[in-house]
Amino acid sequence: MSKLKSTLGIVAIAFITITVMSCKDNSKEQNSTDGDHSEMNHDNSDGHHDGEKREMAMGGDSNTQAVLKDYFNLKNALVADDNAKAKTLGATLATTLGNFDVSSNFSDTQKAELKDIIEDAVEHAEHISESDIGHQREHFKILSKDVSDMVAITGTENTLYQQFCPMYDGGSAWLSLSKDIKNPYYGSQMLNCGKVQKEIN
Repeated sequence: MSKLKSTLGIVAIAFITITVMSCKDNSKEQNSTDGDHSEMNHDNSDGHHDGEKREMAMGGDSNTQAVLKDYFNLKNALVADDNAKAKTLGATLATTLGNFDVSSNFSDTQKAELKDIIEDAVEHAEHISESDIGHQREHFKILSKDVSDMVAITGTENTLYQQFCPMYDGGSAWLSLSKDIKNPYYGSQMLNCGKVQKEIN
C-alpha cells in the first residue's frame, strides 16, 4: 500500500513539474515575440503617467475607455500581489462601471445586455474592494468575463489580447493591452504562466 502511495506521489509531482515547465516555455515564447510592450513597463509609483498613457491609447466610446483603464490598473495590482491597491482600484472600477451610460448608440437588446453585464461587474468589483487577494482573484475571473462581454458589444479601437491561464480554477481568462503574459491569478508565484487566446480589435 505504501508503495502505491509513493508511486502516486511521484506521478503527481511529475505532472505538476511538466505543467509548470510548459507554462514557463510558453511564457519564453511570448516574451521573445513581443519585446518591451509589457503593461508593467508603464507602471509608475503614483500611477498618474500610467493612466495618461492608457487614455491616449484608447479611442472610441468614453464609457468603455474609462472601464478598461480601471480594469487594467486593477489587473496590474493583482499581478503585483498588491491586495491593498487592488481593494482601492476595485472600488474605483465599481464607481466607473456604475456611471456607464447605456442610453445612446446601442440597440434595445444591446442596452438590456449591457445593463445586466454592468450590474454583475459592479458586484464583483465591489467584492474585490472588500476581499483578501485570494477572493479578489476569484472575483476578477468573473469580472474579466463581464468586461470581455462588454467589449464584444461596445467594441474597442485599440487592440486587446484575451489571455488564458490553464492552471487557475480549471482555466481562466483575462484581458491585456500587451501580448506579454503577466498573470493576475498567480502574480509572482507564476507570473508568466498563460498564453494569448485571441486578439480583439
